[in-house]
Amino acid sequence: MSTSSSVVAHIARPYASALFDLAAEAKNVPGVEKSLDELDALIGQSDDFSAFLKSPVISADIKTGVIDKIVTKAGFSELVANFIRLVAKNDRLFVLPAIISAFDEMAARQRGQVRAEVTSAAPLSKQQLSSLGATLKKQLGKSVTLDTNIDPSLIGGLMVKVGSRMIDTSIKTKLTAMKIAMKEVS
Repeated sequence: MSTSSSVVAHIARPYASALFDLAAEAKNVPGVEKSLDELDALIGQSDDFSAFLKSPVISADIKTGVIDKIVTKAGFSELVANFIRLVAKNDRLFVLPAIISAFDEMAARQRGQVRAEVTSAAPLSKQQLSSLGATLKKQLGKSVTLDTNIDPSLIGGLMVKVGSRMIDTSIKTKLTAMKIAMKEVS
């Protein structure tokens, strides 16, 4: 984890935790999660909006005004809308994607689920994903949500990350290990 992303995570965690506690108290974790996922999709769809959130040049007052209009138009619950306004007012919109990600992890943990990040050289079929999910569920004893990524440089095989555990069966890694072993022999 880079220093920049660890700083963002350090800022995001308390916000996500506070929102999660409020959502749990209101018995509305799924509703808040849905709203946050909609906002995250909006951020992901618009490079301009993403740049706006990260811009240090735009004042917190201007960002708060724009965010207020967005949350009002989106029809988010009062809890979500007020939370996003607070994040804007505190000039922390640049960590909003990390807050959403941390909240999603907390909600998944509450449901007894874990997230696994799966990276493959080519897209996996539904059958392969289903089989991988079942294998991970059997090993971990929890329901697993798979987040998939494609990295052609892996050549073949998979990299699976669950929490701090990493399973790397990629051909790229095996070739690198062989290369290192051959250097030691010569």
